[in-house]
Formats: sequence, C-alpha cells, structure tokens
Amino acid sequence: MKEQQQRIFNIEKIYVKDLSLEIPNAPLVFLEAEAPKIDMQLQINDKHINEGMYEVVLTATITAKTKDKTIFLVEALQAGIFQIRNLEEAEMASILNIVCPNVIFPYMRETISDIVTRAGFPPVILSPVNFEALYNENKRQAMTNGSEKVTGKPKQ
Repeated sequence: MKEQQQRIFNIEKIYVKDLSLEIPNAPLVFLEAEAPKIDMQLQINDKHINEGMYEVVLTATITAKTKDKTIFLVEALQAGIFQIRNLEEAEMASILNIVCPNVIFPYMRETISDIVTRAGFPPVILSPVNFEALYNENKRQAMTNGSEKVTGKPKQ
C-alpha cells in the first residue's frame, strides 16, 4: 500500500519586488481641496521557481484622480516565495490564486499606505479582497472564453 506523503505549505519569504510612485502634477496637487477618487487594479501571477518552490506576485495599481487630473499613481508588486509540496494538481491553482494572495495582501496594504503617506498624502487603506470569489469568477470567465490560465484580475 502506497503511503500518502505529507502535504507541505510554507511561507519562505515575503518581499517588495517593485514599487513606483508618480505625482505628475506636483506641487499643485497638494493645494487641491477636493478628495480624490481612488481606483485599484489587481493582478496575480505565479511562477514555479524550483522543486516545490513557487513565487506569487500580487500587483496593485492605485490611481487617485480629481476630475481629469491625476493626483498620484502607485504600482506595487508584493511577492512571496512559498514551498508547496504533495498537493494534487487541481489544488495547486486555488492555493496559488487564493491562499498565497491572502498571505501577501496585508503586506501590500502596508506598503501602499506607507508610500502614499511618505509622498505627503493621507494613507490609502485598501479594502479587503475576496480572492476566492475573484478566482472563481476568473475561472468561470476562462471556461466561457476557452482559456486555460486563470489569473486574478478583478473588475473595479
């Protein structure tokens, strides 16, 4: 009888892979009285990097605008290296698109809030994201469109 191997999920490293901030209309934007409208775009990418090791990158693009003027634009790539072993192929996609982003997201929230505050603006606190619902919606759309790759890209 074949003994089932123990399933392994470990967080090896969480890090900022890339971070950029643009304030195209500075210094005049600091004189604006109107509160900006915040838009967030989110994307999930994963890559097999070694035996049982995966990198998951959560990319957020935050744009703050008033009327037609961009106040600031932040793009943050928060990443994690995860050791994942002895899982069924069907489970891997949900682990990489739900579990790993749920681990990474709080770090991304802190990174974005910190960079926006350091730029001289009030902190931007990102609302929680339901990665399971996002994954299921993208999976449904991928099946409808005949695509096999499911990515985490919410509509906002």
